[in-house]
Amino acid sequence: MDEAKINFAELSWDESNVGTRSKAIVRNGKKLRLVEFTSEFVEYDWCIKGHVGYVLDGELEITFSDRTERFSAGDGIIIAGGEKERHKAKVVGSVVKLMLVEEI
Repeated sequence: MDEAKINFAELSWDESNVGTRSKAIVRNGKKLRLVEFTSEFVEYDWCIKGHVGYVLDGELEITFSDRTERFSAGDGIIIAGGEKERHKAKVVGSVVKLMLVEEI
């Protein structure tokens, strides 16, 4: 087994939520997730988790309590956790693909 390489093609998709699917691996206290959101994805509640990621494909609009920002393929995302940076994401178009890194 490779210790550094992660072959996402070998991982199964988790499709437990409407409009989203993901592949994830946990190593060394971090979770690396490949996430795909479709236009069917609706975030009803504010998210207060912190996120660090990269937009691989598509566009994503994130509404914060005081602003809205749009992210496109090639953009990085860094969102601090907590109430001050609470946010909701919405897909612009049909699909957005992200790579996210999370602390465990």
